Amino acid sequence: MTQLQILSAAPMTTVQDSGRYGQLRHGIAASGPMDRSAWHRAGQMLEHPAASCIEFGAGRLEFLVEGERIHAAFTGAEFRLSINGIARNWETKIELNGGDRVEISPGGTGNFGLVRFDREIDVPLVLGSRATNLIAGLGGLAGRTLRAGDVLEIAHELSAAAGTAPFQTAGQANGPVRVIWGIHADMFGPKARRAFLECAFAVSPKLDRMGMRLLDSSGVFSDLQHLSLVSDVVVPGDVQILGDGTPIVLMRDHQPTGGYPRIATVVGPDLDRLAQMRPGTEVRFASISVENAHTIRRGEGGS
Repeated sequence: MTQLQILSAAPMTTVQDSGRYGQLRHGIAASGPMDRSAWHRAGQMLEHPAASCIEFGAGRLEFLVEGERIHAAFTGAEFRLSINGIARNWETKIELNGGDRVEISPGGTGNFGLVRFDREIDVPLVLGSRATNLIAGLGGLAGRTLRAGDVLEIAHELSAAAGTAPFQTAGQANGPVRVIWGIHADMFGPKARRAFLECAFAVSPKLDRMGMRLLDSSGVFSDLQHLSLVSDVVVPGDVQILGDGTPIVLMRDHQPTGGYPRIATVVGPDLDRLAQMRPGTEVRFASISVENAHTIRRGEGGS
């Protein structure tokens, strides 16, 4: 038996896996890692990757391994890692043994990191997934963030139910965040749509698993009126414009429906990159065609 004893937990530390797909019609977002490309990279590091992982925000994560050895892959944003007080490289696979103390602290860039193992974190499957959905309060460990004092059991073998997400290529390393025009884009008119692409926004401190608010210093949407509408289904990456003109990008634990117009939707790989942008980072958008977005999703390039 192997256990992970949580000694310190950064904000938004949760158990995640590839996500809970097919449940949005029941009002439950898929959740899963904020940076899915990092989850895939961690899987590629391990010979036999489990689906589950521990994802953590920009803070300190510390845990103690008890019992049998386990292999772990550390990836995501830039963090500092030490095992038993000895500094180790980040973006690496490490064999952890009983008694090992793992300490992770923020590095120079990014918001979210994760640790993925070669055995499953033994929390219940809820609707086919172990992913924590903080808005719905389900999955993971009692549907909540991890905290000091929690103990995670590690299963002896990989679960037959371990799911995988469709592979997607990593987003562009830099440059504009690519979007397709949203279902309500025509509500904004040519001037506002042009300004949305030409003006710079910035990541605000209001960032969590549900959404990222953007600062609109240029006032692109400040003069718009009647921005509310009848609620309908939303998806990750939707750029909603709130009633006061604030843009918000919906993230992995988004609400199932929204009552504000969506001017655009961020393509999947670039949503990973956006999730790793720290407050104050400049954000610019570029529109692409739906066909190009499908090409990107298939991993065939695109721009």
